[in-house]
Amino acid sequence: MIDIRELLEFHDGEFLEFERIENPPTLRPDLCAMLKLHELVLGGCNIISHSEHDEIFFGVSIEDLEKVATEDDIIYLARCGVRYTDSDCLGMFTLLTIKLR
Repeated sequence: MIDIRELLEFHDGEFLEFERIENPPTLRPDLCAMLKLHELVLGGCNIISHSEHDEIFFGVSIEDLEKVATEDDIIYLARCGVRYTDSDCLGMFTLLTIKLR
């Protein structure tokens, strides 16, 4: 089982490097992140659990995600702008600046 927090910290150089994702399903990083989280952890009603100021938080169980995600999956999420928050969940800022192809 992986440790998402450790992997995101280890691969912090990949944060917001969306252009490194090969053949993304959309050119919208936030949507790519949500689709990847949905692919990895099915279930629940909404993928966004709550928001605060300029940040959204994902309603995905860290424990469930750690059981199925690979290191490549975590790098993909980091490239989309997903981060481990102080609230011990995954989130992302809504005002991202990412270079598009």
